[in-house]
Amino acid sequence: MKVIIAEDYTKQCSIAADIFEEIIRAKPDCCLGLATGSSPVGMYQELARRCREEGLDFSRVHSVNLDEYVGLEPTHDQSYRYFMDTNLFDHINIDKCNTYVAKGTGDVEANLREFNDVLASSEIDIQLLGVGGDGHIGFNEPGDSLYDHAHLEVLDESTIDANARFFASRDDVPRYAVTMGVGDIMRAKRLLLIINGNKEDAASQLLLGDRITPRCPVTLMKIHPDATVLIDRALADKIGYKG
Repeated sequence: MKVIIAEDYTKQCSIAADIFEEIIRAKPDCCLGLATGSSPVGMYQELARRCREEGLDFSRVHSVNLDEYVGLEPTHDQSYRYFMDTNLFDHINIDKCNTYVAKGTGDVEANLREFNDVLASSEIDIQLLGVGGDGHIGFNEPGDSLYDHAHLEVLDESTIDANARFFASRDDVPRYAVTMGVGDIMRAKRLLLIINGNKEDAASQLLLGDRITPRCPVTLMKIHPDATVLIDRALADKIGYKG
């Protein structure tokens, strides 16, 4: 597992964009595994700038997203389809027919079958990850066991608390999500984790601990053959990670 310490969030996003650009230019029809949340926003802005100003071409790129809330229409301003459109897809020359964000409304079982079919037919060249304070990746919450494939996940109270800031009230935060399984994530050719903010426990278990445990799903990155952790200096210093 490779670890890169970035001096600040701007540099973190630039390095992440460099990694994605290298893959896109080397393989124009690549499949990108994408994530939502606050961590990748700056990277998406930088990729959009490079598309607009430097000719980075997304016209043949495909993408698959990690997860989606259950109960939110694609037009809801907190749905992950809306997030991806407004933060990236509307600003690059990608064909939205080549982008996939799982459906959050309608028949959940049918939506999961479709999600799993898409994943089964997609060879993800790089999977972007963020991490929750409790160590979850995608919406794979800590527990005694983890799922291999896409599934319905009951969100932990800590996850609901963390996401409440995006909604009018805590009561508005969905209680369920559909998410890739950890097996789906681990089958990507490469993993890239962007980690910053108040994630000391997850960062410590990943970078300083020896255990790989479903109680902290992000620790599975340790056994992936091509995983990169991109951490900012402030968080690295908080946990005492020297590199």
